[in-house]
Amino acid sequence: MSAPASSGRLAGKVAVVTAAGQGIGRAVAERLAQEGAEVHPSDRRLDLLAGWGGPAAAALDATDEGAVAAYFERFPRVDVLVHAVGYVHQGTIEECSPADWRRSLSISLDSAYLVLAAAIPRMKAAGGSIVTIASVASSIKGFPRRAAYGAAKGGVIGLTKAVAADYLKDRIRCNAVCPGTVDSPSLRERIDDLAAQMGSRDKAMDFFVGRQPSGRFGTVEEVASVCAFLASDDAAFVTGQAVCVDGGITI
Repeated sequence: MSAPASSGRLAGKVAVVTAAGQGIGRAVAERLAQEGAEVHPSDRRLDLLAGWGGPAAAALDATDEGAVAAYFERFPRVDVLVHAVGYVHQGTIEECSPADWRRSLSISLDSAYLVLAAAIPRMKAAGGSIVTIASVASSIKGFPRRAAYGAAKGGVIGLTKAVAADYLKDRIRCNAVCPGTVDSPSLRERIDDLAAQMGSRDKAMDFFVGRQPSGRFGTVEEVASVCAFLASDDAAFVTGQAVCVDGGITI
């Protein structure tokens, strides 16, 4: 997909993007930069950001309270935050051990709490936009073998709506983007894992494609374009929403 033309609608904005090393987070960081923002990307794996051409990238474990607090200390102001950290556990509740459950909530939900709590004090003076990456596999819709993931992302949506209500007076908007099945390195890993369990890659592909009424996976660029809209003043009257980018799953 060709890069979109820059509108400059985020010029002068300071944007922080987590999990920006690859997949949706990387596409979001690149799109916000194209829109004129000064983008600060972070990822647990700094090597994935080796080719970043903008402001210095940073290694950040978003589940580490101290590391998150120290990271945000460097920003006098944050105008845009996109929190893209997540982890997909595949399994029913019987296939989800207590350790699996705790890991799922720590990565997907606790990280959102830590990052938003650290960023909001740096947004209150001037207002801004927060976008969390949730999922249609959440409080929106149940999916097979997504017990822990659906619970964690449902929590992300609940946190997003609470933040939107609490900080509207400070001109901070907070919305969740809820993708369907998106072609990304994470998805390809899950397909490989499921192929090993189901006995063939074809069966694993059928499992994932079969839940997409559109008949195809979404792209990371399609998700990033919605995030850029929500980050901009074009979405000035939009807050507290769970925006589904799902190829027809929730029709």
